[in-house]
Amino acid sequence: MKKIVFLFSILGLSLHGYSQKEIKDKYKPIPAKNSDIKEPLPPTETPPNDPPPLKESTVLKINPEDLYKNNILYKPEANVEGIFYRRNEYLGGFVTNSSTSTVRYRDAAFVDGDKIRVLLNDKVIETEVLLDGEFQGFKINLVKGINKIDFEALNEGSASPNTAEFQVYDDKGAVIQASQWNVGTGYKATIILYKE
Repeated sequence: MKKIVFLFSILGLSLHGYSQKEIKDKYKPIPAKNSDIKEPLPPTETPPNDPPPLKESTVLKINPEDLYKNNILYKPEANVEGIFYRRNEYLGGFVTNSSTSTVRYRDAAFVDGDKIRVLLNDKVIETEVLLDGEFQGFKINLVKGINKIDFEALNEGSASPNTAEFQVYDDKGAVIQASQWNVGTGYKATIILYKE
């Protein structure tokens, strides 16, 4: 029995080695038919649509528990084993001297019908936004002190959770914060800009 197993092992290895040698010289990548697919950029280049590097921002010290806990404006956490997105997500707080800010967002994964509502200091500024693959957003005038922006998930699209990539710019075009959120329906992702 051992001889038969040994014989098949040797035969398998020799065929594998033969086939690799044969393919090695004949391999040629097939070009993509879709003209929208772009070749990756060399490591030293950055894509033209990428935001500039984050500027050095002073981080505002806020405990997310103080923001969300026992606050009727925020749905209480309801995570269960294996589901991590049934909770509000704090995206950070930043101090700025900027008089305005531009906020942009898009679906972070594949476009699956995610919808959000946007609030500024607890007032609705965008009732319903369908996230797609292109950045969209708005510009706000910052008031002195706290400017709290909430992105509320109206649904989770066809694939949970509600996901988005967002970017926040100051009035000079520098990125204050860029990140992603992953929240369930009814939950909010929050960023705070504190204008000095």
